[in-house]
Amino acid sequence: MLDRADHTRRMGVDVVAMVDLLGEVRGWLARPDSDYSWSSFLDADAALTEIDELTARVRADGRVPFGLSVLFAPTGPIQEVALSSGWGDEFLALADRFDAACATGESDLTHGCHEPPHAVS
Repeated sequence: MLDRADHTRRMGVDVVAMVDLLGEVRGWLARPDSDYSWSSFLDADAALTEIDELTARVRADGRVPFGLSVLFAPTGPIQEVALSSGWGDEFLALADRFDAACATGESDLTHGCHEPPHAVS
């Protein structure tokens, strides 16, 4: 288990900050008044399962899977739930924290924090 005493910036990712953030996002998505009608998530269970799986990958690999970047993208599934559920402003703050946890200081848009999608042949 990760703790604050660890040096947790691996591969450009602040793993502890990212895991903490994902726990908060999970809390917002689990609220009983969350509206999934405009989101690509089927329902709360699907959203929570996806967040849990991606959190486990961040913990294990120290990387942000590409799918997690998609979830936090503008008009991505998490923002759609947030806007439909009345926590759009909170989402913006969470998205800023997501970006900060990924920051590597590089200006390249593909800055090593995210796994690229696998090429399909």
